[in-house]
Amino acid sequence: MRKVIILGAAGHIARLAAKQLISETDDQLTLFVRHPKKLTDVNEKRETIVVGDVNNETELTAALKGQDIVYANLGPDNTDQMVPHIVKAMHTAGLKRLIWISTLGVFNEVPGKFGEWNKQMLNPSGYLPTQSKAAEEIEASDLDYTIVRPNWLTDKNEVDYETTGRHDAMKGTEVSRQSVADYVVKLLQNPTKDVRTSVGLNKPHTDGDKPSFY
Repeated sequence: MRKVIILGAAGHIARLAAKQLISETDDQLTLFVRHPKKLTDVNEKRETIVVGDVNNETELTAALKGQDIVYANLGPDNTDQMVPHIVKAMHTAGLKRLIWISTLGVFNEVPGKFGEWNKQMLNPSGYLPTQSKAAEEIEASDLDYTIVRPNWLTDKNEVDYETTGRHDAMKGTEVSRQSVADYVVKLLQNPTKDVRTSVGLNKPHTDGDKPSFY
C-alpha cells in the first residue's frame, strides 16, 4: 500500500485517476484541494480531503508529510509560480517522486500545421508560456519527476493511447482524459517508470491540422 497525495484533486483527470486507483490498488489517497465542495464522490475509507493552497508552504508541507508520491494535476494558471513552493515543500517533507500534468508544446515539440495551430490557441492566454516555465523549473530540480504532456483532451470513455519521448516530435492531435488517468495510474503503480523525463500522450491515428472536435 502506498500513500498518494493528489494536488488539484478536484480536477477531471485527477478524479478519474483516483477512481481507478481505488478500483485497482489498495493505495490510500489524500485529496489536496482549495474548494472541497467540488468533491462530491469521495470514498471516505480510502480518500482523505485536506483543504489548502499549494502556494502556502506551511499547509502543503503538513499535507505532504507521511506521503510516498506526489501527483500534481494543477492549472491552468500560474503553475510556474507553484513549482518552487512544491519543490521546497517536498524537500522539507523528504519526498522525491513527482508526477506532473503539463500540456503539449511546452518543449516546442509539436510539428507542422498542428504545432502552429496549438501555439495560436495556447499562447494568447499565456497558458503555454506558463506551462513551459513550470516544466523547465521541474527539470532543473533534483526531484524524481515525470512531466506528462497530454494532447488535446476529450471526454471519450476509452483508454487508447501511445507515448512519445522527451525529445520526440509529438504525435496525433488528441487523447482522452481517461487515457491520461490510466497512464498516471501506471506511473503510481510503478514509481520507477519514466523517472526524470517527460512523456507525451496521444491517441493513435489522430494526426491532422487540428483535433477532430475543432
